[in-house]
Amino acid sequence: MRALVYDAFRDPPRVTALPDPQAPPGAAVVRVTRAGLCRSDWHGWMGHDSDIASFPHVPGHELAGVVESVGDGVDPGWLGRAVTAPFVQACGACDTCRAGDGQVCPHQRQPGFTDPGCFAERVLVHAAPTNLVELPEAVPPTTAAGLGCRVATAHRAVVARGRVAEGDTVLVIGCGGVGLAATSIAVARGARVCAVDPDPASRDRATALGAELTLDAALSEADLVDAVATWSGGGARVGIEAVGSPGACRTGLLALGRRGRHVQVGLLPPAAGPTDVPMERVIGWELDVLGSHGMAARDYATLLADVAAGRLDLAALLAPGDPVGLAEAGDLLTRMGGAGSRGMVLVDPSR
Repeated sequence: MRALVYDAFRDPPRVTALPDPQAPPGAAVVRVTRAGLCRSDWHGWMGHDSDIASFPHVPGHELAGVVESVGDGVDPGWLGRAVTAPFVQACGACDTCRAGDGQVCPHQRQPGFTDPGCFAERVLVHAAPTNLVELPEAVPPTTAAGLGCRVATAHRAVVARGRVAEGDTVLVIGCGGVGLAATSIAVARGARVCAVDPDPASRDRATALGAELTLDAALSEADLVDAVATWSGGGARVGIEAVGSPGACRTGLLALGRRGRHVQVGLLPPAAGPTDVPMERVIGWELDVLGSHGMAARDYATLLADVAAGRLDLAALLAPGDPVGLAEAGDLLTRMGGAGSRGMVLVDPSR
């Protein structure tokens, strides 16, 4: 199969041929129709994710495709079905999974990080009965790849962790894939959204998705906090940090109103440095500080229903133009650290 690989952290990615994966017991091989290019892939390429253990490595953790083969213990009825899968592939057997919290499974595997990813024509989905998610006809694989991380992550952050309700004021910091999805989801729930990003084109995308106010992330912390307080009447009810920046995390907390909720979605790897959490504000204003890490496969039904019903427009979140091929995906991957968001970039591994 064709695949994109890199031979060491920060090495130029290259397209090569690799053996087709074979499904071990409990797993399935998915023929990848589309993959999504996400900033987390850039973190992996930079070496911020220590779970990458061997090279050459295949990146990519957002996938949609068709089940091509299954291993022992997997219902052959999955064959030929259009599917996606969460980037956190839960074991399905531990106490955490049995409690319904597969997104934080202690035995999780992640394509593109712990295992070869989906920037390839085929990828393995482990613990397939737990992790395969069948796509309804209204959500074709050609647009569903972003569900595996950014959209699913944003949906859970807004709905389950942030508990955003009609009339809430929501601050979204970062207008990449997660932030734009969070903006769209919050607006669909009747919330008022302020979106923050340094890139004017990204802010324009947020406005098109319904953000009431956009702010330049280059503003000082004090000016950002004051602007949010003026807009919201004292501070945002919910904050979604979708960048993965210690400074953005601190700003997001300071921009909350009393008893507000901060949802940290952006990765804060050790390479980003320590985060100065203003605990005196957290205590004095009774703020909730919540982490949000993906979405378990069992929780996809509500997300897929929102997409199928048109409450969440996946197409509006995509970058303009056709899907890119593997070689262009590799080039874009290396430039993600300093590039503004084009929306969600999809990859066609057959190209």
